[in-house]
Amino acid sequence: MRIISLNAWGGKIHQPLIDYLAGAKADILCLQEVTRSVGVTSGWLEYRDGSHILPQRANLFDEVKAVLPEHDGIFAPASRGELLDGETAVPSEFGLATFVHRSLAISGQAMDFVHGTFSPDGYGAHPRPRNAQVLRLLDYASGRPLVVAQLHGLRDMAGKGDTSARLAQAEALVALIGRIRKQDEPLVVCGDFNVLPDSATFEILGQLGLTELVTSRGFAGTRTSLYPKDGRFADYMLVSPGVSVTRFEVVREPEVSDHCALLLDIA
Repeated sequence: MRIISLNAWGGKIHQPLIDYLAGAKADILCLQEVTRSVGVTSGWLEYRDGSHILPQRANLFDEVKAVLPEHDGIFAPASRGELLDGETAVPSEFGLATFVHRSLAISGQAMDFVHGTFSPDGYGAHPRPRNAQVLRLLDYASGRPLVVAQLHGLRDMAGKGDTSARLAQAEALVALIGRIRKQDEPLVVCGDFNVLPDSATFEILGQLGLTELVTSRGFAGTRTSLYPKDGRFADYMLVSPGVSVTRFEVVREPEVSDHCALLLDIA
């Protein structure tokens, strides 16, 4: 089974991203920074936040869904704000999406906020609302369960250091996983955590017996050459003792975002 986690950057690197996802053969695909703009026909919109201007695909969720016809997609918006179509403001949702191959049964699921609450009338001030998705899956071929959780951790304009909000976010994620996971079922937790490797977030997630793969396997960061700043860590993949890892990779090529994809194969 293959699990891929990626911050999709709103589809800014559009065609390379779509081509990669179409050919990556992920059984479970966890995406952060996914856009959906209902009723908008333009392919590109623009996000503006002061001096920060970023092209965004209007309907990235639908575009990924179109190239994964054998997967079920679940979109979980964290907020709805305004993007610009030229100089016209249009509403656009922003959040998480998980795609699951139909060889796997979704036998349980939960989505809730780990920081703040859903914002329907604007993206809001930083740190903005953040949610998480948790799915309990059954592999028909093996008859074994697997729980997969993903989140996009809150962004603090002061940096990626620990804050009370980030620690509360980690506790909320543990609680959300606890709603779905039964006993010691195999568990994978992934996403763009927006924290540093020494964050107490990992001590809190350690309550679930998880091992973090990026740093424990010696990878030097998870950002691509498209990210110009210092601080090369943001994305993480954690597994419980019941997960048999056959391959783990921080994917450097192709560059489809300012984040690297994280690829996990399990037996």
